[in-house]
Amino acid sequence: MQTISHYNSPIGKILLASDEQGLIGLWLDTDRYYGDSLTKDYLEEENEHLTSAKKWLDIYFQGKEPDFTPPLHLIGTNFQKRVWQALLKIPYGKTTTYKEIARQVAKNKNHLPIRATGGAIGKNNICLIIPCHRVVGVNHNLTGYRGGIDKKIKLLQLEGIDVNQFKEP
Repeated sequence: MQTISHYNSPIGKILLASDEQGLIGLWLDTDRYYGDSLTKDYLEEENEHLTSAKKWLDIYFQGKEPDFTPPLHLIGTNFQKRVWQALLKIPYGKTTTYKEIARQVAKNKNHLPIRATGGAIGKNNICLIIPCHRVVGVNHNLTGYRGGIDKKIKLLQLEGIDVNQFKEP
């Protein structure tokens, strides 16, 4: 059974969703895929996974790096899960490129699946905790954030990253 809850953040309202195994969704209210993986029979109430995610968000929005990751239930293809696991390794306050993530997940090092990696990053339903906002273009473009480039900029600034080094699309 899926359970949802809401969180008011400095960058807008957030929808959280979990199942029995862990967090399955964290969407900004501007996300173009807002709540897209929810079933029709979800419950709106608190549970341990949602409470843990809210604690993580409280710490994060204080401008601090949370020292834990809430239980996550990654739902996607094996390739998508590999990409999302790579995103989880991007340190707080740092950025990486789509090309670097593709290099990490490529089975054939002679062929980097950059477009497929970008697609998998775009399908990340647990934003912020799985930090897709830390991925930028190889030419320093701030590109491809489902919640909007303005939110990506705010999140990077919150983590102490100088966004002046990047180009807006």
